[in-house]
Order: sequence, then C-alpha cells, then structure tokens
Amino acid sequence: MSHHHDDHSHSNHDHHGHSHGHHGHAHSHMPNNKRGLTIALIITTGIMFLEFFGGLITNSLALISDAGHMLSDAGAIALSLVAMWFAAKPASPNKTYGFYRFEILAALFNGVTLFVIAGFIVKEAYGRFFDPPTVASGSMILIACIGLFANLLSAWFLMRQGDVKDNINVRSAYLHILGDALGSVGAIVAGLLMYMFSWYIADPIISVVVALLILKSAWGVMKTAVHILMEGTPITISPSLVKETLLRIQGVKDVHDLHIWTITSGMDSLSCHLQVDDKEDCQVILQQAIDQIRETFNIQHTTIQIEKSALRHSELKV
Repeated sequence: MSHHHDDHSHSNHDHHGHSHGHHGHAHSHMPNNKRGLTIALIITTGIMFLEFFGGLITNSLALISDAGHMLSDAGAIALSLVAMWFAAKPASPNKTYGFYRFEILAALFNGVTLFVIAGFIVKEAYGRFFDPPTVASGSMILIACIGLFANLLSAWFLMRQGDVKDNINVRSAYLHILGDALGSVGAIVAGLLMYMFSWYIADPIISVVVALLILKSAWGVMKTAVHILMEGTPITISPSLVKETLLRIQGVKDVHDLHIWTITSGMDSLSCHLQVDDKEDCQVILQQAIDQIRETFNIQHTTIQIEKSALRHSELKV
C-alpha cells in the first residue's frame, strides 16, 4: 500500500518537474489549482441562483436554462475538487485503488442530471413557442449581464490561479466556464430582441439553444465516464503502439494479455504478459519495459508478467 502511494506522489512530482522546469514553482502551484477552482465554484453557484430566481421573477426561460448550464459547470467544478480531495485519501485493504474512481461515478451522475434538466427546459419551451408569454426584458438583460461578467471573472481567476495548460480538471472547468459565458451572451441577445422589438419568441428559442449546449456537455461527460467504467483503453493511448514498443525490447518474443485502463482521469494502468528468450535476463527486460512504458506513454502503474518457454497457462477469454 505505502509503495503505491509513494509511487503516485512521485509521479505527480515528476510531471510538474517536466512541465515547469523548476520545482519551487510547481509546489507553490499545487494548492492554487484548488483555490482557483474553489473561487470559480463560489462565483458560478452564486450566479446560478441569481439567474434561476431572476428567470422565475422576469418570466424568462432563457435565464432559467442558462442557470441550468451554470449548474452543469458548478457540478463539473465540484467534481474536480472532490476528486482532488479523494485522491489525497489513502487506499485501504479492500479498496486497493483508493477512491479515485469516485470521480468517474460522480461524473456519470452529473451527466444524467443534465439530461433531465435539458429535458425540462425543452418541454417548457415547446409550450412557450405557441403562445410566448411577456418577459420583463430590462431586468432580464441586467441579470444576464451580471452572469456574463461573473463567468469572465471565474475564467480569469482560473487562468491566474490554476494550471489551465497541464491539469485536466482545471482545463475542463475553464472550458465549461467559457461555454457558460456563451449561454449568458445568448440570454442577453434574447433580452435585447424582446426589449427592442417585443419578439417574445426569442426567449424559448434561445433557451432551446442553451438546452442543446447542456445536452452536448452531458453527452461528452457520460460517454467518457462509461468508457472508463467499462475499462476502456485511455483515449490518448494506442494499444498497438504499446505492443510494438514492448516487442522492440531485446529478447521479447511475444506480448499477450495486454490491458490498458484508466483508474481516474490522468491516471492509467497497464498489465501484460511478455514471453522472453530462455537465455535472457528477466529483470533487465522488466526494467526496460517499465521504463519504456513510463517514458513513452506516461503510465506509472504497470504490472508485467515475464514468461519463458516452459511456462504454460490456460487460454484467456479476454
């Protein structure tokens, strides 16, 4: 257990060493990801409530749907924070991988919730198309502008505090927030159309557009989560390339039972069997295989079984 942990903290360390060159910076950077995400979460949640109640008061569906979009972001940011918190918890004998997978389960739940929200918005918009109700467009524009400003503020905080280039969690939160800003712009446009031309149909139209944005992000989240839960190969890694790399090692005759899977985003595992020449030194080959996989594919967690010609095991199903 302790071995796994040291290994992991070492890998984080390693990664920062590569990306920043000097370590002092990397370490002062770690807690800031958390801080940047926390600030973004507080701002996004606040604006979500403002837009939701604002939508009810001004009778604007576009604002309510933008609040739904904000909820999808608040969910994504909260997940990133929860993942960071869980990742710090030690593994236990009956959960040998620790709690990393929790992030994936939460993401799946998040995706399902978003589908439901988008469904409600589309249903409500359908009713409004035939008989668009009057919307208090002046107040609506004001609220949407506050929303847009807040989104840009969150994005700015993440840029300054967080590690938008390197950390997958921070990056996805940042992209989400930019998508949110689009939703707020949509609500502002709808508000202006209603204010200037009394085109109240603009409200349900924009709300459906935002609902489609929500569905798009929900679909992406669910697809990734299901792929990981099905032990799918990480999207960034090609199994055939891994096989080629291993076969290039001096003395390796065959690679079989190769599995590559994701424990949680940014943390991959690999296991395989290597058949080697009887006269070769197994430990040397093993060391080369571990190094190759770490350097080429950035997989720290490898389990490799070395076999010589005398070894027999039954044919495996997968």
